[in-house]
Amino acid sequence: MKSSEDSNSIKSDNNTLENENLDFEDESVNKITKNTEDDTYRFGWSKYAEITNGRFAMLGFLSIILIELLSNQSFIKWAGILN
Repeated sequence: MKSSEDSNSIKSDNNTLENENLDFEDESVNKITKNTEDDTYRFGWSKYAEITNGRFAMLGFLSIILIELLSNQSFIKWAGILN
């Protein structure tokens, strides 16, 4: 009987350790999600990358409009895509 009691206590200890690990993982997940909300550089799809890409797209679009206004030609004709 003593061995079954020991195995039950070991199982309960393991369950306690697993619950403690889950609590730790929950805290680390919260830390990760807080960091993604910041404007810090991260590789891949992130809020920072999307904001940066949007800004460069706006600069490119503004450049095309300025080229068309200053050259009095469409951008496609100015770039030599269509003759």
